[in-house]
Amino acid sequence: MKRTVKYAGLDVHQATIVIVVREESGQIIARQILPTDATAVTEFFRGMRGNIHVTFEEGTQAQWLYDLLMPRVARVVVCDRRNARRHGNKNDWQDAAELADLLRRDAVRPVYHGGTPQTAELKELARTYVNLVQDSTRVMARLKAVYRARAIRTRGRTVYSPRHRATWVAQLPTEAVRFRADALSTELELLQDLRGQAKTALLTAARRQPAWSVLRAIPGFGLVRVALLLAFVQTPWRFRTKRNLWAYAGLAVTTRATAQYELDGRIPVRRRRAPLTRGLNRNHHPLVKALFKSAAMTATTRPGALHDFYHRLVAGGMREELARVTLTRKLAALTLRLWKTGEAYDPAKLTQAMC
Repeated sequence: MKRTVKYAGLDVHQATIVIVVREESGQIIARQILPTDATAVTEFFRGMRGNIHVTFEEGTQAQWLYDLLMPRVARVVVCDRRNARRHGNKNDWQDAAELADLLRRDAVRPVYHGGTPQTAELKELARTYVNLVQDSTRVMARLKAVYRARAIRTRGRTVYSPRHRATWVAQLPTEAVRFRADALSTELELLQDLRGQAKTALLTAARRQPAWSVLRAIPGFGLVRVALLLAFVQTPWRFRTKRNLWAYAGLAVTTRATAQYELDGRIPVRRRRAPLTRGLNRNHHPLVKALFKSAAMTATTRPGALHDFYHRLVAGGMREELARVTLTRKLAALTLRLWKTGEAYDPAKLTQAMC
C-alpha cells in the first residue's frame, strides 16, 4: 500500500472484526474479515504503510482493542453511535465503511479511553464494587417482596439480618417459600461479605492517587464517592472547562432555538428571542451524575459554605429543585478546579468563578 493517510473502520464482534479502509479521497482500498484475536489484528495493521487512523464503536472489546492498537497506528478513536440515526439496510460491511468515512470527515464523537495502568486497576475495582452494590440491592428487594407478597410487613432492616433470619422465615406459610427466603438471605450474606472486600480494595487503591487528599476535603465527598470519582473520571484534564464536565455529568442545560435571524432591509440581524430551555442533557455518565448529586444533597444538610450558598438561592426566590441543580453544578466546577490546581478547599473562595 502507498504511504498515504488511511482511515480504517472496524465493526467489532465477539468472533470476528470486519475492517474497511479508505484513502483520503474516500475510495475503499481494502476490506478484510479477521478473527477477534490480538495476533491477527496486529499483523493486519503491521502490513499497512503511511499514517493509519482507526475507529470503532464503544463496546465490550473497546478497551482491549484500544490498548492493542494505540502503539501501532497514528490515531485510535473509540466512538459512541448509539443515538445515531440509521437509514436503509444494515450489515457489517456497511457499518465498517460508514465508520471509516465518518473518521475521514472527522465526524465521529470520541469516547475517552486514556489513563494509566494505575487508573485502569482502580476502574476495575470500582466496577466490581458497583456491581456488587447493585446485586445486593436487587437481592434485598427480592427478599422483601417475598414477605410483602404474603402481607407480612417488613419495615426496617432486621429482615436482612442473619440473627433474625429464623424468626422471619418462620412466618412464611409453605416449605417452598421458606426455602426461597432462606436462599435469598444466604445469597445476600455472601454478597455483603464480597461487597466489604471490594470496598476495602477500592479504597486502598484510591488512596494511592495524588488527588485523593484534595477531593476528600470537599464537602459532601466521602471515602467511596471520592474513590468512584477518581476511578470513572480518571483525570481532570479530559475537560477543558467546567462546561465540558457538566455535559459529561448530565448537568448541562439543553436549549432549542429556531428562526434566530430576520432581515432588516437586506441585513440579517439576530432576533432578541431567548433560546428555550429543555432540561439537562441526557447523554451523560449516570454514575458520575449520581456522585455529584448525592454529594450536593449531603452538602445541603450539613453546616458550611455550600449549605449557606444553597439556602441563599432558595431565600432569593429560586425553586428548591433548581437551587439543587445550581449547587450541583457549583460543586462540579469546584471539584474540577481543585483537582487541576491541587489547591486545598477554601470556603472563602466559593463565590469565585470556577474554571
